[in-house]
Amino acid sequence: MTLFKNIETFNKYTGLPKPLDDNIDIGYYDVPKMRLKSEPVSIDFYRISIKSNFIDKSVSGFNPNNAKPVTALFFNSPDLSIGWDIEPTFNGIYLQFSKKLIEENRFLFKNYYDYGQHEPLLLIEKEEEEIRIIFDLMLKYYNSEKENFVVLISYVHVLVSVVESFYKRQFSSNPVQYSPIVSEFQQLLMNYYNQPINQIPTVQYFADKLGLTPNYLGDIIKHFTHKSAIENIHDFVMAKAKEMLEKRSDLNTTEIAYALGFEYPNYFSKFFKKQMSITPKKYRSLQLMKK
Repeated sequence: MTLFKNIETFNKYTGLPKPLDDNIDIGYYDVPKMRLKSEPVSIDFYRISIKSNFIDKSVSGFNPNNAKPVTALFFNSPDLSIGWDIEPTFNGIYLQFSKKLIEENRFLFKNYYDYGQHEPLLLIEKEEEEIRIIFDLMLKYYNSEKENFVVLISYVHVLVSVVESFYKRQFSSNPVQYSPIVSEFQQLLMNYYNQPINQIPTVQYFADKLGLTPNYLGDIIKHFTHKSAIENIHDFVMAKAKEMLEKRSDLNTTEIAYALGFEYPNYFSKFFKKQMSITPKKYRSLQLMKK
């Protein structure tokens, strides 16, 4: 798979203009000059793009006789492969920026989304208008002198913050699409402990099973349960631990620790005490006293 380490080489490949800056690039798509089909490639920087009247032929189950164009905002991040096969019907704007820019302005980008290209934000008309206004302001300061760079980065932060609120609207307005993901996650978590295991499950594990990025899955889980995905996992592990301490008298606490996927028994003891303020052994003895 080809890795594009900088914005300039990727732009050359896709048919976009050469960036004015090595760390940030903003522009309008010139569709007739662009590569409309590509095998999966990888980029070592971040991309946000808004596309109107967009038809993606590479999505699963694409039917050319029933293709409905969408207006959507897409994220692409380092370490995620992207490939495309798109109709030349769209228009839009793109923003690309380096990992260096993110790291040097981490205080602004605590909530940046590492979502995949098939986890877009589907925009309603007023949201598209608002995002395009922000893009236009970013483009204005991008094309001006370097002294306005702080203003430009501030508008990038505004864009990411606005997108956060729009994703919450998308999750809330379409529970039929998103709530089943929560149910599948919970079922997978239960199934995980119905098999021999050697580690505590991770968010990445469930994201891979569901074909989602960890951040996207985590945000859906948090939206509907009001707890992060890892908090849901830890709650389940704790419930399982208490159940085993109460009912599995044939197992000592070390054996229970291994059965739950803890690599070391002392990790289990610290984990349990953090949640319950007492050790597993103390919890078990208190439960025996109640009987």
